[in-house]
Amino acid sequence: AAAAQASEPLEPPLHLETPLRAMDCSDGNRRLARVVGQLFPSLVAGAAQRFEGQVCIVTGAARGIGRTIAERLAAEGAGAICIFDLADATEAVAALRKLSPSMGVAAIKVELANEQDVQRAVGQVVEQFGKVSVLVQAAGMTGKTSVKTHEVDTADFQRVFDVNVKALFLMAKHVLPSMLKEGYGRIVNIASISGKDGNAGMLAYSSSKAAVINLTKVIGKDYVNIGKDITCNCIAPAVVQTAMVEAMPPEQVKYMTDKIPMGRTAKLEEVAATVCFAASPECSFTTGFCFDCSGGRTVY
Repeated sequence: AAAAQASEPLEPPLHLETPLRAMDCSDGNRRLARVVGQLFPSLVAGAAQRFEGQVCIVTGAARGIGRTIAERLAAEGAGAICIFDLADATEAVAALRKLSPSMGVAAIKVELANEQDVQRAVGQVVEQFGKVSVLVQAAGMTGKTSVKTHEVDTADFQRVFDVNVKALFLMAKHVLPSMLKEGYGRIVNIASISGKDGNAGMLAYSSSKAAVINLTKVIGKDYVNIGKDITCNCIAPAVVQTAMVEAMPPEQVKYMTDKIPMGRTAKLEEVAATVCFAASPECSFTTGFCFDCSGGRTVY
């Protein structure tokens, strides 16, 4: 009761009579516009966007999920986007520049499992743009699929782990010094629902994605309570219609899709939306967490 007496008197209830983007702030909604603008600036037209002034690295962004994520970051005001990919990123760069002509864009060919290559590329970004604010790790590979454990090629297994796990560690290792210096950073790793559940015939891929989930948990916990706003989370999609999935045997894709209660593959834009929340300043009280984007195929 004492606490209630000491608090400010409640103001009359507010009613949103017009869309925020069309709001006339001379009407009774002025106060609501101010409050919403403070709490959720990305919802109000004309307000600063979520990634304004931020320097973002997206691995594997020449195509597929990575490219869609990069385009979403650009649309939400990123100051610079750097594509780390061995593939030709000409089309992706052109699309980003069209989306945001004033944004800095760089495409760097990087062997992500090679520490010297990673160190060089990250250093180039910091030298050119001054910092790294966001790292999204979308590069990955499935390796050979539809194979029993006793048929798995050891070299293929190793390559999958190099690309899907070692590369993520190396990238995090070399962007974190910049994030620590700036006092801010977001790392978002692309895992997979198969890292939680395991897909038959995909030993290397499923086990590598399980490693990604736990790598994320450790990185997230390493940077709490140090006076910095640095988080690390991952996204676990189910089947997403990408070139990587299209290259799989049809029976492997059907096996995975049949497990999804919604009965379809994820859209690239749906994954990008989840990633961009985890990469944004709004995701400030969640770290070491795995967000499912799986059409209901949640196992834990």
